[in-house]
Order: sequence, then structure tokens, then C-alpha cells
Amino acid sequence: MPSIDPADVESFSRHGAHVLRGVLDDEWLAVLADGVERNRTHPSGWAHWYTRADRAVGFWTDYVTWPEVEPHRRVAFEGPLASVARTLMRSERVRFFHEHVLVKEPGALERTPWHHDQPYYCIDGDQNVSLWVALDPVPAASGMRFVAGSHRWDRWFVPRRFLDHDPYSPAVTGGGHDFEIVPDIDAEIASGEHRVLSFDVEPGDVVAFHYRTLHDAPGNDLDHRRRAVSFRWLGDDATFATRPWEVSPPYAADGLEVGGPLGDDPRFPVVDVDHPVDHRIGGSDRA
Repeated sequence: MPSIDPADVESFSRHGAHVLRGVLDDEWLAVLADGVERNRTHPSGWAHWYTRADRAVGFWTDYVTWPEVEPHRRVAFEGPLASVARTLMRSERVRFFHEHVLVKEPGALERTPWHHDQPYYCIDGDQNVSLWVALDPVPAASGMRFVAGSHRWDRWFVPRRFLDHDPYSPAVTGGGHDFEIVPDIDAEIASGEHRVLSFDVEPGDVVAFHYRTLHDAPGNDLDHRRRAVSFRWLGDDATFATRPWEVSPPYAADGLEVGGPLGDDPRFPVVDVDHPVDHRIGGSDRA
């Protein structure tokens, strides 16, 4: 397992985004790359293409395929990410929420708008982390940007559509939160109002960020694909939530109570970090 220094935990807690070097070795990267290729060639019903129809290259995603895609399941339940997440969240237990594959092909110029993730989700709670795993080299200028400390603003923003950047709704109150429209973050950065974090990453590096940290990403101006998979994790304080719009993933309560714990719901499995199980087809859990 990778060594997580207390300074890493403090940086993640304070800034809401932090880079960890070399978390996944070449063997795990090969497993994950196999999973991404499976998503590309066998997209799920939840796969999405964010490129306009008149564009030849694209930005595509797929997610919550871990029950069917063995490589993603193995990385989540056997690899080091769950332990990293538990440490960063300062949680006793760690639950797997889902994986999210994001691929921008060379020349895919679609910009990911400023947003933060938790308003998209059916989850409340402060103990959470996304572990964004790089499969290709990405210089800071071509990767995600984060507004340092924005996860501590105590502000919630209406989600935005990635295709046209429009908000899901006007400002609204619902599900226990007041949701604002995302302000002009670029103008606020230009005025010196915020500190922006970005990181040069190599394959196997992991960018950890809180669900409420504002972030964006440029299009892919590199000469290679920009493949990444975000593994999203939940800690002890996670509760089921509703939003004024359809959540992502589009989970219904299915017996869970709003504001209540996630219990033994199989959609949010607890990962036994200390006793990983072989999740290959035919492995010990599938025999």
C-alpha cells in the first residue's frame, strides 16, 4: 500500500485537492486500462458522448460499470485506492460509490465547466473523496484546475450540463440546501480572489479532491488521449439525499431514508481494506 503522509491528509483537508504520486504501479495501470478499453468497446446504457455531432473527435464518459467490468471492480476492491481514501477522509470505514471513466481524445476541445460534484449526487456528508487516476501524462496546463478551499465555503451550486454548460435549474432550495448558480469563477480568479491548484501528473499518479471542491478542465490539446478514471469514495458520515433534479447516478431511494445511513445497500459497498478479496471472474468471491 502507498504511504500517505500526515501532510498529505492535511493538504487534502485544507485545500480540497491534492496530488499523490505513483499510487498505482504498472500492473494496476494495465488492469485499469483494460477496463477503460472495455468501456470504449462495450459502452453501458449510462455512457455519454459530450462532443457535438459536427465534431470528428470526442469527449466520452462511462460510469458505474464496476459490477460488470471486472478490471474496475478489481482496482476498487483489491487495489490501494480504498486504503488511500480511508486515510484521506479520516474515516473508520470506506464505501465505494462508483467509478467514472473520462476520456478526451486528441483534439477534443470541449471544456469541462466550473462545477463541484456533490450536488449531482444522492449523497450528503463531509467525509468523501474522488481519486482521479491518470492513465496518460497530463501537464498541469492541460489538466483539471481546482479552487483551493472552495469545499469549505459552505456554498452549494446548481449542477451544470457538460455539453452546453447550462445550469440544471435556476437557484433553488431543496433537499436541505440552498443551491446557487455557479458564479463567473474565471473572472474571480483574474481579480485575484482565488488560489487555483493544478498538477503535472504521470500515469499512476492520483489527484484527490473533495466532492465540493470547484474544478474545471480544458479540452485536450495534447497529441495523445487523455484517459482518467475517478474512483469515488464515501466515509462514516455519508447519508442518502435527494436533490431538486435527477441525481447522478440516477439512484432512487429503494428503501433508504433521506438523511439516513446507507446500511448494507449493495450500491454502496463497504470495502474491507485489511482483507481484500479476489474479484476476478472465477476468483474466490465468484467461485
